[in-house]
Amino acid sequence: MLKPVLLTLCLALLNKMNSKQTISAVRKLQFCAGHRLFKHESKCRHLHGHNYQIFLHAQSTSNISESNSYNLDQIGRVIDFSILKERFLPWIEENWDHGFIVWQGDLEAIDALRAIPEQKLFLLDSNPTAENLALYLLNQVAPKLLADTDVSIYKIVLWETENCFVEVTTA
Repeated sequence: MLKPVLLTLCLALLNKMNSKQTISAVRKLQFCAGHRLFKHESKCRHLHGHNYQIFLHAQSTSNISESNSYNLDQIGRVIDFSILKERFLPWIEENWDHGFIVWQGDLEAIDALRAIPEQKLFLLDSNPTAENLALYLLNQVAPKLLADTDVSIYKIVLWETENCFVEVTTA
């Protein structure tokens, strides 16, 4: 009979041998945007801006084949990095870059920003925290932009400042 410690080690080794490795492709994008956090208890309640960095974590959604257990394309990639840039950067530039992202219920900020001729304004259905921006990209934008591919974004890392970032991952 195996001793409990030896049995535990053997089971851990078997689990490790049977665990599936995964590969993801990660593309970094950057943009500048302003926002304000409605009802924030400190200085973020004011209109201000950030130099955001986004890291898009992509994985293949194609079926696993015995010869290709990592779900890579014929060249050996999850997706070409340039495709992630070509799909996401135009959306970011059109909607968020060098504009203001405001909660649709923040009427005071909306009125103030609309008083500025040609001011770019994106109305979000939630307070534009880093968490909510990452969630919006993951749940609303990414599925539409990658709908015709065998790839999905499963994680968004959004850096709001050089010291602060959020991660949002699919369940």
